[in-house]
Amino acid sequence: MFESLSFGDQGFGDELLAGALLTVELALVSLAVGLVLGLLTASGKLSKRRLPRWLAQGYTELVRGVPEMLVVLVVYFGASALLQTVAGWFGHEGYIEVNAFVAGVVALGLVFGAYSSEVFRGAFLAVPKGQIEAAIACGMSPWQVFHRIRMPQMWRFAIPGLGNLWMVLLKDTSLVSIVALDELLRWSKVAAETTKQPFLFYITAALIYLALTVVSDILRHRFETRANRGVPAHD
Repeated sequence: MFESLSFGDQGFGDELLAGALLTVELALVSLAVGLVLGLLTASGKLSKRRLPRWLAQGYTELVRGVPEMLVVLVVYFGASALLQTVAGWFGHEGYIEVNAFVAGVVALGLVFGAYSSEVFRGAFLAVPKGQIEAAIACGMSPWQVFHRIRMPQMWRFAIPGLGNLWMVLLKDTSLVSIVALDELLRWSKVAAETTKQPFLFYITAALIYLALTVVSDILRHRFETRANRGVPAHD
């Protein structure tokens, strides 16, 4: 039975490994996009101007109110339709298909950004106001206050929440299999249908996801410990 998991022509071991690597790559790139969106959205929510607050709040409400799989489908097919319309203005009549990896990154980045914005907003608000006021009293510019005081302190409060969102993002990469991206779950499905051994391959995929989350949790703990260096235990 386990011969199906071997590497080479006799098994699907190499395909599952390639799918797992693509899953990690998809999650990491989506994380980078989501962090940028989350920071920008949190800044918009904390802005004193109405328009940035409304735009940020509307974005988070929209994305959080729609299933993640639907976001993937809308981004994938919506982007294709948009590009095809624009290309039609220049006389191009052929079908344009968006790269599944790019669509997955955009969709998962949008979802992560919406949820992480609340984590960042709470982390920014958790920074003691006395430190901000002291920095301003010392003559620091707004950028220096943000870069030297607010941002380093914010990460200390944000890492636990971001770590949980990363776990969710890592597992949500499986949703991109619906647009035919050859990540871990899609290769597991292909192998299961080919060998008629669905239990074997789906359990194997589950164990790989579990291993990735365990490693991620260890790294999160190290980042959290590093961010809290020099902070009193009672803080």
